[in-house]
Amino acid sequence: MIAVMLAGAFGLALAPPAAAQDRVVPENRDEVMLSFAPVVSKAAPAVVNIFTRRKVTQRRRVTSLLDDPFFRRFFGGGREEQERRQREQSSLGSGVIVDPLGFIVTNEHVIKGAELIKVVLSDRREFEAELVLADPRTDLAVLRVDPGEEALPSLAFRDSDTVEVGDLVLALGNPFGVGQTVTSGIVSALARTQVGITDFSFFIQTDAAINPGNSGGALITMDGRLIGINTAIYSRTGGSVGIGFAIPANMVRTVVASARAGGALVRAWTGLSGQTLTSDLAEGLRLQRPGGVVIRETYQGGPADRAGIQAGDVVVTVDDKPVNDLEALNYRVATGNLGSTVKIGLFRQGEAISAVLPLEAPPETPSRNEIRLLGHHPLGGAFVASLSPALAEELDLAGHWEGVIITRVQRGTPAQRVGFRSNDIILSLNRQSYTRSSDLAEALNRSAERWEITFKRGGKVRRVSIGS
Repeated sequence: MIAVMLAGAFGLALAPPAAAQDRVVPENRDEVMLSFAPVVSKAAPAVVNIFTRRKVTQRRRVTSLLDDPFFRRFFGGGREEQERRQREQSSLGSGVIVDPLGFIVTNEHVIKGAELIKVVLSDRREFEAELVLADPRTDLAVLRVDPGEEALPSLAFRDSDTVEVGDLVLALGNPFGVGQTVTSGIVSALARTQVGITDFSFFIQTDAAINPGNSGGALITMDGRLIGINTAIYSRTGGSVGIGFAIPANMVRTVVASARAGGALVRAWTGLSGQTLTSDLAEGLRLQRPGGVVIRETYQGGPADRAGIQAGDVVVTVDDKPVNDLEALNYRVATGNLGSTVKIGLFRQGEAISAVLPLEAPPETPSRNEIRLLGHHPLGGAFVASLSPALAEELDLAGHWEGVIITRVQRGTPAQRVGFRSNDIILSLNRQSYTRSSDLAEALNRSAERWEITFKRGGKVRRVSIGS
C-alpha cells in the first residue's frame, strides 16, 4: 500500500502542468474577492424591523389562608378564585418595504393582536404603522407608514417561478432582536406543500440561516429582488438548523396588490373540490404514477363546470406548471388574476385533455345573513349563517357551497352544552334540510317533541337526538 501511494505521488509530481497554462493571475481586487456586499447594500435599506405591543390577559390562582391544610383543620372551608390581570406584551419581527409610498409586507403572526405597530428603518428612523390588510390564511400582512414627500427604499418583486434549486439567496431580517442581519445560502427545494404552516402551503425552502425575529424578512436573489418572505423554520431547539421556509413572491404580490387597491382580499375561485391523487387512486384511474388532483365535484354553473371539468378528472398542470397535490392547485389558482383564465391540463379516463378555466370571484349567493338562534332547543345560543361559495372560501370549506353553518357559540347556552362548535354545518333538522339561516330559525321556533339534528364536522357526519 505504501509503495502504491508513493508511486502515485511521484507520478503526479512528474506530470506536465497542463492546467497551469489556462490559469491567469488576478489583476485587481475585484477578481480576487467574492462578496455579496453590492447586493446587500442595495437591498438592506428596504428591510425593516417591526416592534409590536399588545395587551394580554393572565389568569392567576388566588387562595386564602384557609386553604392552608393547617388552618383548614381548625376552621374548615377555604376558597379558590381566579384573578385576571392584564399586562403589555412586546414582540419583534421583520418586514420589507415593497412600495416607495410606504407599503410594507410582513407575516400576519408578527402583528396579530397588536395595538401598536412600530417600524424601524435601517437608518434608525421610526414610524408608527397602520395595518392595511391581514390574511391569516397566507400568514401575510400589509402595513403602511407615512414618509411624507420622501420616497422610501423598496424591493422589487421577482417571479418566484423563475428560481431553481441551487440558486444563491440571501436572508435579511432581525433575528432575536440583535439588529439587521444577513445570512446566505441556496434554494434547497421548491413547492414544499406538506409543511402545514398556512392554508396555502407552497414554500421555498432555503438553508440560509433563519431564526426567531426573521419572520417577515426578505429572501432575495443575486439580482437584489424579492423572491420570498421568510416565515418559518424547522427546528427542535428553536434555532436554525438549515431548514427555513419562505412564502413565494408571487403569493406576496397578490396580497400586496389587494392592499394597494384598498379593498378586501378576494381570491380566484374555481368552483371545484378534489383530493390529492395517491398511488391507490392512480392505479384505479389507469394512470402510470401518482400526483395531481382528482376532482370530486363541481359547483353547478361555476367556472369549472362551464369549462367542462367533470368529477373523476385528474388535474396535472396549471398553465403548463406541474400540480402534484391539492395544495399546489390551490396556490396556482390563488395567485392568478381575477378576470383572467388559466389552462388546465387533465387526464380523463387515461386520456390527456385540456380546459380553459376562468378565474372569478366566488359569489355570495345566498347572503350569509348571520343570526343568533334564540329559544329552548339544542341550537339555542348559536350564531348561524347561510353558506355560499364566498363564505365557504373564506372559511376554507372547499366543496361545502350550501347549507347553514354555525359561526360561533355563546358560552353557557344550550348549543354549547349539547356540544356544537364553530364551523359545524347543519345538514338537516328533523330530516328536513335547510340552505338559509332564516328558514332554519323559523323551523326551530316551532314546537317539537323531539329534535333530530344531522351535522357535519371535519368531514364526518354526526347526529344528535334530544327531547324538548
